[in-house]
Parts: sequence; structure tokens; C-alpha cells
Amino acid sequence: MTRFAFSQVDVFTEQPLLGNALAVVHGADALDEARMQAFARWTHLSETTFLLAPTEPGADYRVRIFTPGSELPFAGHPTLGSCHAWLDRGGAPRAAGEVVQQCGVGLVRIRLDGGRAAFAAPALRRGKVEASLLEHIVIALGVPREAIRATQSLDNGPTWIGLLLDRADTVLALDPDHAALRTLAKVGVIAPQASGADSDFEVRAFAAAVGISEDPVTGSLNASLAQWLIGAGLAPDRYVVAQGTRLGRRGRVDIASKDGMVWVGGSSVTCIRGEVDL
Repeated sequence: MTRFAFSQVDVFTEQPLLGNALAVVHGADALDEARMQAFARWTHLSETTFLLAPTEPGADYRVRIFTPGSELPFAGHPTLGSCHAWLDRGGAPRAAGEVVQQCGVGLVRIRLDGGRAAFAAPALRRGKVEASLLEHIVIALGVPREAIRATQSLDNGPTWIGLLLDRADTVLALDPDHAALRTLAKVGVIAPQASGADSDFEVRAFAAAVGISEDPVTGSLNASLAQWLIGAGLAPDRYVVAQGTRLGRRGRVDIASKDGMVWVGGSSVTCIRGEVDL
């Protein structure tokens, strides 16, 4: 076994235990893929990441991202959490105010602003949802058909089926059949908040297909939802998402569209610093 520096970070929150936890193994170049997957399965968090030396010019570090069941080319909360953990352990970016992460989708820019960070959403491939798939998803979610305002298939590394619903209360009331969703797709639902709320939209992410019934706060989903909704004129250029409410979390995701680029940001806090033998 080899001993590695280890961090556990809470992402999309300023208060520990209210965001989405991420396990980060530092300097993990000696680990093979099977060992990485085994550790991710053992942590049973939405994602576990492994920081490696970059292989592309211009990158500050390279990251591999694993769910309990598979590797992802990109994910949002692991991007911000890995960046936070890398900086917290003494990482120094090549350019002031910006970190460049190398991952399965290429190079991802991360802007730093005090204790907050925001990543540039990677390219999105989107299209219509097949009618028969949507039919099964609607049944598995138990969502009233009249509450659905729009749907879209979204792929920015992970693939999500996105549903825009009528209001936040509808999103929070969902009690999905996760066993059914496991055989269908990862599903993200979003709806506008009532006037006077401290956020603009409520989001939930159902990812039984990769071993997580509901993800507390999801950067990749919020990135693709923002690219879709802003591009279609269904959301403003800047807004704040609440996620994790039904799980007792208080995740907050900041969305901003500028010069054709969508930025997805929030705060992260380190909860555990230590070592792990793998």
C-alpha cells in the first residue's frame, strides 16, 4: 500500500455539511484505474477524484473523476471541489486568478474570486428526448404531465434528461421510483421559485443510473441546464439555484452567462485533511 494526502471537501456551500461532499486523493499518479474505482465505490460519495500531474501544456493539474460505479469525463462539483482541495494543499496556478484543470473533456477554466470559484461550462450537445423514453421517465418521476414546460437531452460529459417544470413546489414534491430510473437515464428537474425566495430556481438530480439515487448539488447538470435554458430564452443571464433541499442540504449554485460562455460557481469548504492508505 501507498500513503496519499487526502481531503474531503463540501462543495456549493459556505457552511460544512450543507453542500455536496467530495473525496479527493492527492498525487495519485501511482494508482491504477481499478484501485481508483474501488476507493470511489468504498467512499460511496457521488464522486471521488484523484489529482495527477498534468500531461497537457497549460494545465495546472489533471483529475480523474469516479462515481461508485464508473468514471466520468467531467463533473461540476468535483471540478470546483478538486480545485479547492488542490489550492488548499498548496497548489499554485500558472496564471493569477485562474486555474486550468485537465480532465476527460479537455481543459476546463476555473476563475477564482476570493473564496469562491466558477468553471466555464464545457461544450454541450443537446437534442430532443425520445418520446418513449420521456413517457417512462414521467411515470417513474410521478410528475403531472401538465406541470412539464419543456424537456431536453443534455450531454456535457455526463448525459442528463432535463425537465423544466412549472414551479419549485412541484420539484420538491417528487418522490421518484429510483429502481425504474436506474434503467432509464440520469434525470434533472428544474423550476422557478416563488417570488421572495433567496434563489431563482429549485433543482433536483436523480442519478440512480450511476448508483446515486439523488445527488445533493450537481455542477454538470446545472451547467447544461443553464446552457439550454438561457440559450432558449427560458432563464435570465444570471441566476441562483437552490439544490439539496429535500436531502436537508442548502446548496447554492451561481450561474452567469457572459460573452457566450456560461460560468457555474459557488463556495467550497474543506471538512477533512489527512492521509489515506491505498
